[in-house]
Amino acid sequence: MSENLLTIETTCDETAAAVVTDSLQVLSSVVASQDRLHERYRGVVPEIAARAHLERILPVLDEAMRRAGVGWDAITAVAVATTPGLAGSLLVGLMAAKTICYTLNKPLLAVNHLQAHIYACRIASGRDVFPCIGLVVSGGHTSLYRCQTPLEFHWLGGTIDDAAGEAFDKVASMLGLGYPGGPAVARAAERGRPGRFQFPRPLLDNTDRLDFSFSGLKTAVRYAITGPGRCDFRQLQLDPQTVADVAAEFQQAVVDCLVGKALLATQRTGIRTLCVGGGVAANRLLRQRLAEECQRCGVAVYIAPSELCTDNAVMAAIAWERYRAGLFEPLDIDVQPGLVRQSRR
Repeated sequence: MSENLLTIETTCDETAAAVVTDSLQVLSSVVASQDRLHERYRGVVPEIAARAHLERILPVLDEAMRRAGVGWDAITAVAVATTPGLAGSLLVGLMAAKTICYTLNKPLLAVNHLQAHIYACRIASGRDVFPCIGLVVSGGHTSLYRCQTPLEFHWLGGTIDDAAGEAFDKVASMLGLGYPGGPAVARAAERGRPGRFQFPRPLLDNTDRLDFSFSGLKTAVRYAITGPGRCDFRQLQLDPQTVADVAAEFQQAVVDCLVGKALLATQRTGIRTLCVGGGVAANRLLRQRLAEECQRCGVAVYIAPSELCTDNAVMAAIAWERYRAGLFEPLDIDVQPGLVRQSRR
């Protein structure tokens, strides 16, 4: 008879819960998005996100249990993402998990949100993918890891300024494409012609570092739109083809950097498996280029399916690894909003 894990995700602006068995069968997955709440601000507002989580956490949990078709007595343990993320958002999920564990006398398991993004590849593939190089690319994070096991991650490098997803949001705002920026830029890029504009690929040629930088690329887009000496791009009226061409070249530049550094990591470590997760991993051009380049280089690549790229609770089933290792948490555990990096390996 299988055991059931209740998982909770509230690291940023999605309120999510899922029930996953010990064989990684997904019995239910519920995600309440906040995109409409943050759209007018062209980015996530932490206070608004936390308040929305408070309103949605109980209905989401109730719906996850209803869809799973199991009772509370059938829950073996409760897992919740506690790091990294927005402090207020994390606290909502953690308090809900603590309450359930205290009431039902169930063990509590803490989840690292970034490790969970890589574990989504394990869930979707149905096979062991470790050791691997893990690329997490999202709105808040762009990082490379050497993943020896599901729970042993060593940081290899990451963005020194903006995350790739943040750069997508900012460029979408410049081009008047709306929020969230990743899908909006990708849609515009479908009509564009890469090459009309020449944007930099920051740090791509630096083979000594496994780091990313997108701030300069973002600035190059701004100058391409406004020209030198102009500060306010909001008053500009760009023709649709120019918008599409800028979007296409920007997207191409980001993808070049991500693919290039990920393959460099496999070369430097000798690990021939690459796992990719995070919201930006849903980008169709990125997925296509990763598949093509990894095949060319003889690297096995696993990319989380689109529904497991954006924040969700299914990927928190990585907590089964902690459960089997006996890594339970006391009920006075606190959240860790900041990203704790291990030394480079």
